[in-house]
Amino acid sequence: MQEIDILAINAWLAQAGLRAESEAAVIGGFAERCVAAGAPLVGGRVLVDTLHPLYEGRAFHWRRGEAEIAVIEYGATNEGEALARWRQTPFYRMQASGQTHLVAAIDDASRSGFFQTAREEGHTHIVALVDRFGERGGIGPADCLYSAWSADMAFDEAHVAALRRLSPVLALTLKAASLGRIAHTLVATYLGRDAGARVLSGRIARGVAEEIKTVLWFSDLRDYTRISDAAPPEQLIPMLNAYADVVVSAIHHFGGDVLKLMGDGVLAIFPADDRRAACQAALAAAAKAREKVATLNQTRMAEGLPATGFYLGLHIGRVFYGNIGSRERLDFTVIGPAVNEVSRIASMCRSVDQALLMSSAFVAGLARERNDFLSVGRFALRGVSAPQELFTLDSTD
Repeated sequence: MQEIDILAINAWLAQAGLRAESEAAVIGGFAERCVAAGAPLVGGRVLVDTLHPLYEGRAFHWRRGEAEIAVIEYGATNEGEALARWRQTPFYRMQASGQTHLVAAIDDASRSGFFQTAREEGHTHIVALVDRFGERGGIGPADCLYSAWSADMAFDEAHVAALRRLSPVLALTLKAASLGRIAHTLVATYLGRDAGARVLSGRIARGVAEEIKTVLWFSDLRDYTRISDAAPPEQLIPMLNAYADVVVSAIHHFGGDVLKLMGDGVLAIFPADDRRAACQAALAAAAKAREKVATLNQTRMAEGLPATGFYLGLHIGRVFYGNIGSRERLDFTVIGPAVNEVSRIASMCRSVDQALLMSSAFVAGLARERNDFLSVGRFALRGVSAPQELFTLDSTD
């Protein structure tokens, strides 16, 4: 590669970062430009650690001539078989020695899984690079970028020198892309998908809220207090996580958005631009969640762990959706009488021994015959001005 090629590729990387190109697009574009400039690259692997509740990082695999870049999200590599595999990579060797680059021939004696795969693809030589971010430049566990480029011929000194000059700019561009993706992941995980998207779009001013019509979901676990008193403390968090997994995934599957996890409680919304569709989606999510909970309970009981179900209240009404809180701590949530009502409806499930209760407004929103539902009576709900008639389904257990 000539000096003009290196300058052009670095300029392209800077523009790709400003355009917020994805990691895969950056890696593919970088590799293709290096090949066009004369670098003998036939394959490449890039590892980017991340900040995610489930994954430690992402691995990108580029092959010359293939349009798609393989992306694999990997879990923790600090123990067991995953640690053993990590120790076989050139990156571990570089991490342990403090090297910034490694040039090696891929020979038959190598036992590294990384080298083995490259050799099977016909590659003979490799250049591996580590670009460290600095003490205050990391993103959670992401403190560097690992990249390795393979060829079917030896890398000469000029190729290695060019890759070493280009690699820091590649790392900076990928770091910017990763930071944007991490931000979206974290706000969606902690605020909810829709609320997170609204926050990232700039709707962060305190007191800015929008009045919306929505279906409200409030659920909590049956007999949670009794179970939490009897179960060993180390079982409680895994138990809450297991039931939250099945309930939240059912809500998301049918287009709902979870706003809050309050211990064993879940507050979610199904925006009701189409009222009937939103009500149907909430009922479908309830059925799916109940099916998943039944499967989970079979597994837990087989393992001798406590099992339970969930109570659910469904309501529809107008709420204010936006930023509420102090100057130092804001919450993006819903407020209004309808939120209080759905909470009270869910709490009535215990009193009438029903797993599901729906308000008359929710039933009306379904636009179905009233005889499809079973009235359980009219009740004075705490904090609600007028008595409410509540309904359930005949099939509710």
